[in-house]
Amino acid sequence: MLVQTTLKLILVSLFLAGSFIGHSQEKFGGLALYTVRDDMDNDPIKTLQAVADAGYKNIESAGYDDGKFYNMSPADFNKTVHSMGLNPISTHQGSVTLENADAMMADVKAAGFQYFVVPVPPMGLFKFNQENSTMGMTGGAANLAEILTVLGKKANKAGLELLYHNHDFEFIKDEEGVITIDYLLENTDPKYVNFQMDLFWVTKAGADPVAYFEKYPGRFKVWHVKDMDDEGKFAPVGNGTIDFARILEQKELSGMKYYMVEQDRTFDGMKPLEVIKISHKGLKKFGFN
Repeated sequence: MLVQTTLKLILVSLFLAGSFIGHSQEKFGGLALYTVRDDMDNDPIKTLQAVADAGYKNIESAGYDDGKFYNMSPADFNKTVHSMGLNPISTHQGSVTLENADAMMADVKAAGFQYFVVPVPPMGLFKFNQENSTMGMTGGAANLAEILTVLGKKANKAGLELLYHNHDFEFIKDEEGVITIDYLLENTDPKYVNFQMDLFWVTKAGADPVAYFEKYPGRFKVWHVKDMDDEGKFAPVGNGTIDFARILEQKELSGMKYYMVEQDRTFDGMKPLEVIKISHKGLKKFGFN
């Protein structure tokens, strides 16, 4: 009888300890590794562990070069992130072309990613003006739509989903009076092309994310969640002015399956590995999980 009672107490203690540990180590949300790109360049293993320790569950890559992710083969990268309890969800592939797409997509698939993200108009179409820090593109919306459709069909064949990531210029009329994002949404097949909505840049352009969800439901599979301070600069989630709670209420309408915290630059002496902790806490404020 004494032995049975002792065993029961031990089992209960182990259960409670396990429950506590599980709760304290609960992970949720995703991080775009572009936020910690310098740290990833210096020490990817240590940085990935820091991301996991900050409470993130999913990651988005932004470090592909010469067939490797952060100087790791696709298989090694996949093994490494999973060993830390991280899931590779999406990856920004800015160097994609129609010629290298098949090989690149094979690497992306081997690394375990689901979403192949085109972060800017590819193949030299993206333009950045250093003088006034503005972005734009050449070639026109129709040309970009055609390129994305070709890439989207290749991604579909490779077992991936292609997404296009926006900045602010796609929401502003171009020289021909075309709003690029609207043209892309209306002239691409959701079977092959969908979108990663960057909530900061939509807001920066003066557009309303919810209005886009209502007009084009189901097209925005991944979000970039980054906040904006009173001066219009990047800020940790919860330390800015964007009403994420209102946007999150329309998660299902938008088609969002995953979201990634991102902060392109940090200010006031704060380090990227510090701001990702603040943003993770900020996610709870708005109900992200």
